[in-house]
Amino acid sequence: MATIDLTAATFEQTIVDNDIVLVDFWAAWCGPCRQFAPVFGASSEKHPDIVFGKVDTEAEQALAGAANITSIPTLMAFREGILVFAQPGALPAAALEQVIDGVKALDMDEVKAQVEAAQAEHEASHHA
Repeated sequence: MATIDLTAATFEQTIVDNDIVLVDFWAAWCGPCRQFAPVFGASSEKHPDIVFGKVDTEAEQALAGAANITSIPTLMAFREGILVFAQPGALPAAALEQVIDGVKALDMDEVKAQVEAAQAEHEASHHA
């Protein structure tokens, strides 16, 4: 499967509707982004079970801002709608494969328990 362009209108639905979504935040003027694009594209062909989305930070400035993108390229990985990986910088192909393997290997029950614990702690600290 090829990469798809994500916009503010499609971003959240894509993440909710798919098990694993990798998102590449990029811009046309960014050299490292241009280097990473073919690596990301080639990986999308190897993993048809994963959605590979791209966000053009110039066209989607509000979305990039909402995602707290401070440097590009930034790669984010979502599993079952939860952000499980975020790292700026262009990854070589082998490192991208390691990220994908790691995301696939996650125990999502454990991740969800951690998220719920963090949310409960956050709410408790705000109500104290």
